[in-house]
Amino acid sequence: MYNIKIEAVFSAAHNLKGYKGKCEELHGHNWKVEVAAQKKNLDKIGMVLDFKYLKMVVNEILDGLDHKYLNKISCFSKVNPTSENIAKYVYRKLKPKISIVKSVTVWESENSSATYYE
Repeated sequence: MYNIKIEAVFSAAHNLKGYKGKCEELHGHNWKVEVAAQKKNLDKIGMVLDFKYLKMVVNEILDGLDHKYLNKISCFSKVNPTSENIAKYVYRKLKPKISIVKSVTVWESENSSATYYE
């Protein structure tokens, strides 16, 4: 089995409803998104998937989050825009476009991340 990963970034603000602490207040992050794709066999030129293509599709999705107040985006109207929910959102947007996506990890700081996979 072969596994590839790419990283992309976006900046956005959010606050966590129902959270008791600093994160209840409006604040922002420079989010890092790591996407892994997996395939049993390589294509005819020896790749799982072109990194350039994977980055392009991921960046198209992240453009909808970049420099936004995440709480005002419709997909986060009923759930908090936590790292966990952002990872699920990106995964679910990406999976129909790239079926071999394995997981999405969202980093809100250099030592805190959440991963979503099915």
